[in-house]
Amino acid sequence: MKRSSQPSMPVRVDGTFHSGPRGCGFVTPDGAVADSDVYIGAGETLDSMTGDRVAVQIVGRGHREGGVAGRVVEILGRGTSQVVGRLEKPDGRWVVIPQGRAAASPVLIDDVKPADQAGVKVVVEIVRYPQGDEPAHGVIIENLGAAGPVDVETRAIIREFGLPEAFTSAVLEEARAQVASFDGGLQDREDFTGLNVFTIDPDDARDYDDAIGIQPAGDGWTLSVHIADVAAFVPAGSALDLQASLRGNSVYFPRRVIPMLPEVLSNGVCSLQEGQPRWVKSVFMDFDRAGDILGARFANGIIKSARRLTYRQAQAVLDGNGAGHPHQVVTDLVEMERLALAIQARRRVQGMLHLDLPEVDLVLSPDGRVTDATPPDASFTHTLIEMFMIEANEAVARLLYSLKVPAIRRIHPEGATDAARSLSSFLGVLGIRMGRRGGLHSLQDILEAVKGRPQAYAVNLAVLKTMKRAEYGVAAIGHFALASEHYCHFTSPIRRYPDLTIHRLLDAHLRGRLDPRAVDQATLTEVAGHCTMTERRAESAEKDLRTLLVLQLFAGRLGQQLDGVITGVIGPGLFVQSTRYLVEGFLRLDELGPDWTSDPERCLATSFRSGDRLRLGDPVAVRILRVDLDRRRLDLALAARPKTAFHPNASRKKRRKGR
Repeated sequence: MKRSSQPSMPVRVDGTFHSGPRGCGFVTPDGAVADSDVYIGAGETLDSMTGDRVAVQIVGRGHREGGVAGRVVEILGRGTSQVVGRLEKPDGRWVVIPQGRAAASPVLIDDVKPADQAGVKVVVEIVRYPQGDEPAHGVIIENLGAAGPVDVETRAIIREFGLPEAFTSAVLEEARAQVASFDGGLQDREDFTGLNVFTIDPDDARDYDDAIGIQPAGDGWTLSVHIADVAAFVPAGSALDLQASLRGNSVYFPRRVIPMLPEVLSNGVCSLQEGQPRWVKSVFMDFDRAGDILGARFANGIIKSARRLTYRQAQAVLDGNGAGHPHQVVTDLVEMERLALAIQARRRVQGMLHLDLPEVDLVLSPDGRVTDATPPDASFTHTLIEMFMIEANEAVARLLYSLKVPAIRRIHPEGATDAARSLSSFLGVLGIRMGRRGGLHSLQDILEAVKGRPQAYAVNLAVLKTMKRAEYGVAAIGHFALASEHYCHFTSPIRRYPDLTIHRLLDAHLRGRLDPRAVDQATLTEVAGHCTMTERRAESAEKDLRTLLVLQLFAGRLGQQLDGVITGVIGPGLFVQSTRYLVEGFLRLDELGPDWTSDPERCLATSFRSGDRLRLGDPVAVRILRVDLDRRRLDLALAARPKTAFHPNASRKKRRKGR
């Protein structure tokens, strides 16, 4: 969809450069001067490399999504001195072909050791940056192994994104000492070991940080959410704490996790394992039959999980197959489903959005290569846990707000007015009118109107792009997409550092030691910004490896047909996403024929000779044409001519029938 800048975008901005395909790039402006990055065309980057701080002159409209475009006029500072890529010798000189989002141009290597063979992945230290036609020069500081195997590619992405890996000996020693000191005793905690509580997690989960329980309360329920008390094992200011704050979050790759905390904690005493005494922060929430929350109580407690369930096992219980599970677990799950449905209905009335964007689970061979992709488990038990965790997060956020204490909140500001206008324009192209209810409810109406239609994915994606990205901050802004006035992250302290900071504030409150004046808001703001960065870094790294693994599969299947959907329209062609693997490729107009032209404003490409059209959101059959593993690039060709249902001279009735 089209996206434009806010009126406050100045003529010149400073920001961070990110290389893109074909020599182009993007600059993320400092501060909040715009909702979108600035597109930098090929030849306008001034030898910038990913991570560089640059000054940009704004020159006009952008490229793919209508954002502003600019040119780099000054490199204010180099952001990185290292590049990760594949070593090759194409013209008698050793070069490293950078991978992924790193520098677009090869790096010249002047000295290659005997162990450094063509085709290996390496880490390069830049000793001279590019200048004009002269490429960057570097030296190899680490050989990661032959390109291709999943373990090598994972290490390469870890290096590329600067992810911390091994814990220091001081951190590990502290973690072991914390484990040794845990005796499972009550100390000054409330004893909840008599409550029927259990965990519901993915099949392959190893750290269980939330357990749930339910009891009747008048005409409604008391829902209890028990979260692993990580703060009890990670003292503020300790080596453990400093390392956790540096990492910000855990990172999840296929068959490998980079944890925020040492596994002796995350998979041990902090994990709510079945039948084991575990310390928790507990939230008891009273709900009526309509799913409205009536009140909440908080406590430091100790529990023993009665059962470790997977989402599929819990769903089987709800579907009537409770064999092998304790009777009380089965009974409580049924009541939990009733409560979750009531909460979900209430939140929808309040305006909470549910975007129907596809997801897939990659199927890997024993050596870590992708062999297929399957839809993820869509059991209602996922929604059940989501509803309960959202309610617990809100309850804690409301408490801290009432105490007037600064805290790291999960904030999601409402999108800009011009973004809404762009969405309305895009929907008009598809013949869809914006709802009249306004705000979140209008967006709900749009999503409901396209459900089941071919354009549903494109519209859901367009709605997503109208919204700003959620982030961490101290300001009490609320969470737009959840229709929540006060929201924070509290329920995953094993894998997210902001949750750990919330636990410490709650603990101080429960012990009567909370002094809002003693909380340093400036420090919290800095930590919030850092955690936003680490979260987005992890998302990018995880996505990059998944994309690479799929492209490795495609590289061995050139010419094979894929089902896809058009997700973008730009001057040179169309972006198409595989509906099975969710990897995006590019279909150039040149591949369609000399009579094809694109109209990004109207989100379509047209053949003047036949009158055929290809529009944003249209399903298409494409062939795998070329794969560039280094650049994570997939080129496609059309496998079949578009149907005449989209001919511009077709009647509205025929078009509707064709859909």
